[in-house]
Amino acid sequence: MKKIIIAIFALTLFQFGCTKLDDKLYDRVPPGAYTADPVLKMSPIYAPMRDFIDWGGWWFAQELPSDEMTCPTRGADWDDGGKWRVLHQHTWDNNTEAINSMWSRFYNGIVESNKFIEEQMNFAGDPIVDQAIAKAKVLRAYYYYLLIDNYGDVPFVDKYLDAPEMPYRNFRKDIFDRIVKDIEEGAPIIPASPSKTGAGKGFAYSVLAKLYLNAEVYTGTPQWAKAEQAIDSVMALGQYSLESNPLAPFVTENSASSENIFVIPYDEDTYQGFNLHMRTLHYNSNLTFDMLAGPWNGFAAMEDFYNTYEDGDLRKEGYFLVGQQYTYDGAPISDQGAGGEPLVFNPVIPALLMNADFTAVQVRMSGARVKKFEIKKGAKENLSNDFPLFRYADILLMKAEVMIRQGRNGDEYINMIRERAGISPLSGATLDDVLAERGRELFWEAHRRQDLIRFGKFNMAWWEKNTSSPDRNIFPIPQWTIDANPNLAEAPVPMSN
Repeated sequence: MKKIIIAIFALTLFQFGCTKLDDKLYDRVPPGAYTADPVLKMSPIYAPMRDFIDWGGWWFAQELPSDEMTCPTRGADWDDGGKWRVLHQHTWDNNTEAINSMWSRFYNGIVESNKFIEEQMNFAGDPIVDQAIAKAKVLRAYYYYLLIDNYGDVPFVDKYLDAPEMPYRNFRKDIFDRIVKDIEEGAPIIPASPSKTGAGKGFAYSVLAKLYLNAEVYTGTPQWAKAEQAIDSVMALGQYSLESNPLAPFVTENSASSENIFVIPYDEDTYQGFNLHMRTLHYNSNLTFDMLAGPWNGFAAMEDFYNTYEDGDLRKEGYFLVGQQYTYDGAPISDQGAGGEPLVFNPVIPALLMNADFTAVQVRMSGARVKKFEIKKGAKENLSNDFPLFRYADILLMKAEVMIRQGRNGDEYINMIRERAGISPLSGATLDDVLAERGRELFWEAHRRQDLIRFGKFNMAWWEKNTSSPDRNIFPIPQWTIDANPNLAEAPVPMSN
């Protein structure tokens, strides 16, 4: 175990990890040590997900490089050494904070998965244990899915006690094949649990669907029919359905939403880490929501993306704050930092870098702000809304996409999303229609980078971003981990059996 921490993660797991990693030898489990419910021991595997939205960098790395939203420098605020700007403009390097942070979180989950699997193999053959091992392998596959999606060729390690001291990278395609195998073998024996915070069948088949949906990116060979089979497996469970209100999956008390398949269960006091409202709302927006904390006035939707929502789309009003802002009691808000001018959010952002050449109104009020996840009255610095990593609306849009890619009509499924949003149905929907609808529906949920890559549009130019090269489709391995293990700078090698 210590070898893999040194070789792959350096000291980061000890600096940021959520659990203590000990040296217990699990091949010497004493009599009576077996617990009847091994699932109770799986929490360390899930723990790294807590960091996905903020400290771990994953959300930033999926949204800020996309055409959806941005973090402009607002005078003296939000420059932060350019770490947001380089993500927006696709000029990051292997010392960029978000890229550095993701790596250790993903591998932390893999270490904990391997540790759990090796411990429980002592009791294999018991149905409860076998199910738990299958869940752990699916969770490990999920972390490797995130790794190959973000970094391409990475080390594949499936051992805990005998992990290699200085692993080499393995080919993305080989890792894809292995994790698909683990899911396809494990999903049939995993229970169809109603839990939205545990790795049930819905989670397993959702990960499998994502892998097959992006197979052409990961392996060079599209696998649309297999993607559709995995999508159909989620739908056939009969556990999930669209909410009638497009905002229902995002309310504060959304733990029972019929639409959410797998979530990160945030809590404002006991499971913190969801603070995107603080990053997007204006300093004075605390008056709008009677908040107990003052927001930081940063992230905003890009104007062109905001304008893709037509008037009458329930999501346009439900997701965004634009125009004059009011207190919770209905009084207009003014901004003393802008000379007492009325606080009016303008979707037009004049520049990514707003310096002294711009007015205080432009610097402080530009950009549509985001309220997609309900900000309850009295909200704190962290929200209690669960964050969906997989949602049924995504499954339906994936179904429409794979049908169209196979030469069939996907209108039924894309129109389920559109009609719920109160806009007219499409006839003969195209792939461009699917990508646009995915953007509108899944905005702020960390899907956009992957979608743009799959549709071949990630390298296009958009506001304040020039055309980028295809090498930007993956992030570089962090320099700090190459310093700890120089083999990571070498060419990838085939996986060993």
